[in-house]
Amino acid sequence: MLTPSTLENLIEALRCLPGVGPKSAQRMAYHLLQRDRQGAQRLVDTLQEALQTLKHCQRCNTFTEAEICDRCLSPKRDPSLLCVVETAVDLNMMEQTQAYSGLYYVLMGRMSPLDGIGPRELLLDSLLTRVSDGVVREVILATNFTNEGEITAHYVSEMLKSRGLRVSRIARGVPVGGELEYVDSGTLAQAMRERKSLLD
Repeated sequence: MLTPSTLENLIEALRCLPGVGPKSAQRMAYHLLQRDRQGAQRLVDTLQEALQTLKHCQRCNTFTEAEICDRCLSPKRDPSLLCVVETAVDLNMMEQTQAYSGLYYVLMGRMSPLDGIGPRELLLDSLLTRVSDGVVREVILATNFTNEGEITAHYVSEMLKSRGLRVSRIARGVPVGGELEYVDSGTLAQAMRERKSLLD
């Protein structure tokens, strides 16, 4: 039996979501059509509203409904600190730590030469404009510890150091509550290299 082309299109569209393969997309499509048409309509409406309403903050590049997001406008944030992250999800994770009170810049990606993503595609000129406001004193690079994240951090670091800014990188190592026997050797080696004196 042939699948209707409209259903095939729905399944294919659902595959754009991260971690969703052909089988998962098919299950989602059938679930929405068979058991939750009201939920499907709500999904359509809210997605349409988000696409029409959300834009990028002119200062930090995260998603917002206004020209500048509430976080960037907050007088409680330290404007001399700027944390650079890859995605808005990473920004949310940093906020959950409650260990940082500065501002952010979201790259909306990372450099990946194999995928043709370089400085131009990441709009690093916008980051340069952001850090050149005369207020930012330190840029904290919080890109992921993947090959692409490391390439991005290195490139941004070199770009910013040449402008006289202090640039730091978040540390990596043994997770809180982690037991050494379950930590991979690469993480353990990095934790050893980045150890700190207890006298500090």
